[in-house]
Amino acid sequence: MNRKVLFSTAAVLCLAVSSPATFAQTATSTKIAIINIQDAITRTLEGQKLAKDLQGKYGPTRDKLERLQGEIQSLRDQLSRGANTMSEDARRKLAREMQTKERDLKRDSEDAQAEFNQAQQAALGDISGKLMTVIDKYAKENSFAIVLDVSSPQSPVLYAVNEILITNNIIERYDKEHPAGAAAAAASPAAKPAP
Repeated sequence: MNRKVLFSTAAVLCLAVSSPATFAQTATSTKIAIINIQDAITRTLEGQKLAKDLQGKYGPTRDKLERLQGEIQSLRDQLSRGANTMSEDARRKLAREMQTKERDLKRDSEDAQAEFNQAQQAALGDISGKLMTVIDKYAKENSFAIVLDVSSPQSPVLYAVNEILITNNIIERYDKEHPAGAAAAAASPAAKPAP
């Protein structure tokens, strides 16, 4: 469980301890749900099909890279075994061949990984958009005020009803409690047009 969810849970528990009546009222009027969106995506039928399709498309590339890695290891073993018996030219030739294959492996691996990531992100974006629509409908039908994603510490709130949005209330209260900002804004002279 991530820190934000733990913090949210702790805040709710503190509310329950400090004011049982308020907590009971909040608990009955505000329902919170938790989802692991990454798990949901990978376990949907479409997510499973996506994984299989990506495996089929990029499996041959992975196999090619594994073969190249095996060739490099074989050259490394040859160089190690024959270090004392090979001529200097043979060792240099083997070392150059190994370096070339290592460079090819690195470049091909980076290219394949970038292509795979791009294809995966495009497909996941499509599934995520559809899943968000399902979450939105489900949350409304089941009267959830908030749906939290435990797999995403960066943006854990997937759904929240506007009735619990307190941004404007906080701004108003802040301005009342700290009027210096408003006074400073009023006191600063407006730019006068040049004559």
